Amino acid sequence: MNLEKILSISGKPGLYALKVQTRTGFVAESLLDGKKSTVGLKVNVSLLSEISIYTTNEEKPLAEVMRNIAIKEDNGPAISHKEDNEKLVAYFKEILPDYDSERVYPSDIKKVMNWYNLLQAKGLVSKEAPVVEGTAEVIEEKAEEVIEEKIEEVKAPAVKAPAKKAKAKKE
Repeated sequence: MNLEKILSISGKPGLYALKVQTRTGFVAESLLDGKKSTVGLKVNVSLLSEISIYTTNEEKPLAEVMRNIAIKEDNGPAISHKEDNEKLVAYFKEILPDYDSERVYPSDIKKVMNWYNLLQAKGLVSKEAPVVEGTAEVIEEKAEEVIEEKIEEVKAPAVKAPAKKAKAKKE
């Protein structure tokens, strides 16, 4: 499951897909109704790929939590975010047994369940582990290419402007 271009925009319901960046912000498409809207740089936006859930030991990425839900539900829909808090907490404890109940509130669980069901309805969830093989090698190769280009730029002799000819004085 790739959450790299999925956004949550403060003050707007649902989730959005990042379409294109502009000078003054970006264009996002709602996953609820498909409408596109422009979003300014001053609006509070969260990438789902950057969100984590507190556990007793560490923080778990949201993608991993969503994957756990997909495994439990066999890629089907999860319980509704409108269930009562006790049911939601019990369900979330099955998904992530070591979540930190003091820092993860029922409202956070509701949001995760709502997001999961929205992404599941759009076919964007998967119980398959993301493939990240070779990522380090690709990054290393790109870095080497950039370094070689910079070295070539430094080695290249600077082109000098032709010197102005001195005017001869008439005597």
